[in-house]
Amino acid sequence: MLEVDCPCVTPEVVLKASGHVDKFTDLMVKDEKMGTCYRADHLLKDFCNEKLQKDLTMSSEKAVELKHVLATLDDLSAEALGAKIKEYRILAPETKNTLSDLYPFNLMFQTSIGPSGLSPGYMCLETAQGIFVNFKDLYYYNGNKLPFAAAQIGQAFRNEISPRQGLLRVCEFTLAETEHFVDPEDKSHPKYKEVAKLKFLMFLREEQMSGQSAKRIRLGEAVSKGIVNNETLGYFIGRVYLFLTHLGIDKDRLRFRQHLANEMAHYVADCWDAEIECSYGWIECVGIVDRFAYDLHAHSINRMATLVVELSTLKQLTWGFNDRKKLEGQYPLVIATVARK
Repeated sequence: MLEVDCPCVTPEVVLKASGHVDKFTDLMVKDEKMGTCYRADHLLKDFCNEKLQKDLTMSSEKAVELKHVLATLDDLSAEALGAKIKEYRILAPETKNTLSDLYPFNLMFQTSIGPSGLSPGYMCLETAQGIFVNFKDLYYYNGNKLPFAAAQIGQAFRNEISPRQGLLRVCEFTLAETEHFVDPEDKSHPKYKEVAKLKFLMFLREEQMSGQSAKRIRLGEAVSKGIVNNETLGYFIGRVYLFLTHLGIDKDRLRFRQHLANEMAHYVADCWDAEIECSYGWIECVGIVDRFAYDLHAHSINRMATLVVELSTLKQLTWGFNDRKKLEGQYPLVIATVARK
């Protein structure tokens, strides 16, 4: 595994290519009189929790409805989220003023690079992009071989709409990321069997949508059934489980939650969050993601640079020179090199 240390300031062209300039947003509403901003899904979540805890006259049907909203909150579209806020007549928490319609707010801190101010940039929201744009060099340093990994520990910055919950939702934090690059046509892992027998709480997408609880599932079963996308992703889920339990995390307060369909980021093929139950509820501590080749492909197009690996494989080809030789089973054997990107 290679280690890198990339800058905190990222040129706009990099994050434009990765999709973060256009898509790294949260939905926000505003107090129409005071101008105070709120994250829309947090308002709906707080409303539902408060009603369930304090409204003793609530019908059982209404309680079931609010619990379903909480279970599927991350999967709500912008239209559905806005409709729920209007349906429940949610107001600004402090002033009880009416709220504006939803609108997206980009969570990156913008800055300018150079004295002219004509080169826009952003404080990095993740350390991964520095790894992706240096992929060609990292691949070279690894001897031009797959698979390989690169890791970085650094600062990340998020312009949160409503920073809160102590250290859990802040504007600047330390982030550790590892990017493991594999052949997209072979996502097996040589050490997968070491973790395949692990059994722990997994919160599947279907269980979240139906309001059920997480269940203990053997990791190997989840991979074989296609619940977890592939062996490499499964291997790292298993390693995260071993790491967190080694640190002392209670196994009964640790679960791996699968992202809902509308919750998945634009660059994700499959995503699982290691969540730990604490006084704030279930909190994401680690994200394990199959990003497929989205980032490398996007940067290759926008930078006019080829961030690909060319693999040469030996393929055995046989054919006959004429019908008589075919009938006699006389086939010349040819070993040909086939290039694949």
